[in-house]
Amino acid sequence: MVTILAGGCRVSQMQDGEPLVAGTLRVWPQIGRATGARAISLSAMEFAPGLSPTIQNGDCDQILYVLPSERSATAVRGTIFIDNERLEIDSDTGIYLRPQQTFAINNPNAIPITIISSQCPDPNQPLQFVNDSSTTAAASGSATSVVRLADQKAQPTADRWYRVLIDDRAGSDQVTQFVGSIPPGRAPDHFHQYEEVLFILKGEGRMWAGDTNTPIGAGSCIYLPKGQVHCVENTGKGELRLLGVFYPAGSPAVRYDA
Repeated sequence: MVTILAGGCRVSQMQDGEPLVAGTLRVWPQIGRATGARAISLSAMEFAPGLSPTIQNGDCDQILYVLPSERSATAVRGTIFIDNERLEIDSDTGIYLRPQQTFAINNPNAIPITIISSQCPDPNQPLQFVNDSSTTAAASGSATSVVRLADQKAQPTADRWYRVLIDDRAGSDQVTQFVGSIPPGRAPDHFHQYEEVLFILKGEGRMWAGDTNTPIGAGSCIYLPKGQVHCVENTGKGELRLLGVFYPAGSPAVRYDA
């Protein structure tokens, strides 16, 4: 169910609506130009066991994040082929794709791998697939375009922390991807000078936009227009953890009080 809050803030769940299906891949687009965003998107991509179709990025930066599995206590592991370079990925991994790069996911697990994707600026077009059988023959390699959350230093800000995964150090000077932790309670209302999408990784709370609000929890997808006054309230007893992507790039610590 989609909820529209003040100023065009949009809240939905990751599998709302009918997915696009292509081979082992299912995609649920939640945020983009088609839903009122100016330049940013967010989609949930589910890769069933096996090798996925090869997807070509558009004329944009594409940022991926591998979700932990709710159905397994062990880490989700797999392989991503970026322009035929083979890279190992696991849970809580950020991935940067340059414009026009191709990628495919090989999932060796018995359960699907779910990846959150954002494109900036959103090309507002259907997924582009290419016929490329050479992905399985590529040699192993390494790249700064794959960044693990556990390897990133926590940056404290007030009573919370954030860890940046994708920024100019990973090759993107347009987009920033981070994971943040919010303790119980509500922070002051604020706004940013960038367009932002959020994905709730765990916990429960309420999304506030001005005087309007709606419940959020694991799997919630949130769109925040540039300049929209908002805050995320943690109504639980433990941590609320979120994934954030914003465009243009900057620091998650920079905010302006309402």
